[in-house]
Amino acid sequence: MSTIKANTLLHSDGSTTTQPSIPALDKRMAKAWARFNGTGTPAFIGSYNFSSITDHGVGNYTVNFTSAISANSSCAYGGDTYNCVASVNGDGTGAAVQTLNASAGNVDNANVCINIFGT
Repeated sequence: MSTIKANTLLHSDGSTTTQPSIPALDKRMAKAWARFNGTGTPAFIGSYNFSSITDHGVGNYTVNFTSAISANSSCAYGGDTYNCVASVNGDGTGAAVQTLNASAGNVDNANVCINIFGT
């Protein structure tokens, strides 16, 4: 197998091109991801394709996409008695996120992670 390494790809006329798309990988890569602190005023610790967080109360957030996408979601946060539920809005502009404790109901958490995968 050969490996091609380049810092810049050029079109045959010498002009620069956009980064190549690898369709086989696109379906396996997250369309958006975020890790945020959901306590106090929620804030991103790190993110890709998210622009903001709206806090709707204890353990209830909307994370807004930078650009709308059609996708599925997954969500996780620490501890074996904790759950995180996420669903992408019908218009693809964001995702509703709810963080729960099995015994206490909705709770804020300092380490909420969400991954969004598309088709």
